[in-house]
Amino acid sequence: MNPPLVHSPETAAALKDGAPVVALESTIITHGMPWPRNIETAAQVEATIRAAGAVPATIAIMAGRIHIGLSAAELESLGRMQDVAKLSRADLAACLVRGGNGATTVAATMICAHLAGIATFATGGVGGVHRGAENSFDISADLHELAQTPVNVVAAGAKAILDLPKTFETLETLGVPVIAYGQDAIPAFWSRDSGLRAPLRMDDAGDIAAAFRMRQALGLPGGQLVVNPIPEADEIPAAELAPVIEQALAEAAARGVAAKEVTPFLLQRLFELTEGRSLTANIALVLNNARLAAAIARALAG
Repeated sequence: MNPPLVHSPETAAALKDGAPVVALESTIITHGMPWPRNIETAAQVEATIRAAGAVPATIAIMAGRIHIGLSAAELESLGRMQDVAKLSRADLAACLVRGGNGATTVAATMICAHLAGIATFATGGVGGVHRGAENSFDISADLHELAQTPVNVVAAGAKAILDLPKTFETLETLGVPVIAYGQDAIPAFWSRDSGLRAPLRMDDAGDIAAAFRMRQALGLPGGQLVVNPIPEADEIPAAELAPVIEQALAEAAARGVAAKEVTPFLLQRLFELTEGRSLTANIALVLNNARLAAAIARALAG
């Protein structure tokens, strides 16, 4: 049985020619932003990647097929869909065989990108160890995916609603390179500085691409997590955001929100509590990540 891949004409041509391609996830469209901001942002991210000299490949599951690259009409359709499954490694195959529709998380996007031969992926933030995980054991599959699937993931760190020290300690244990781009600190999604020092720093996309190739030459499994700080003009300082996150976490606990519903709930509450600033910052960091991912993809293609 072959995986049911469907390439857009643009993506198919780019992969055939060895041109730089950047994968994009689809949960940011279905679960991360409200309509119509989700489609506007998706189109803006794709345009940013094209302007930076690469080809965007938004990945989603539609009618039981893995779409590598979406047309404008398909993006519009996905953004308007209701009850779209949020897919990770555990439920990707089941959605496909049932002919369902699904949005890919970081883990599922990495799997599909690798199947399609795409080695670079831009997202907002990766999942990680949730606060209170010592009781709930709530740890994102993204971390283990980074340890086994060879894709460069460009993100603004892990989402600041998580337990960041435990998240990056877990990545170290799993042998995942965490490379801070252009600074010594690990960013914290909406904020440039999490207070954690990055284990690795690189200031050039070519060096990041070369490190990825060297890992392949050494036979090391897995990818690289490139943590790219949000532009200074767009950040919400960590000290300002901390009490807002604590309030949202307390509300989630009081309402019994759990499992895959935690992150969408928290992001929505942060949007409300910051009067939309968190969404504005989210869009800025995604665009910033798209530009860096395009530069890495160009270096890999070269």
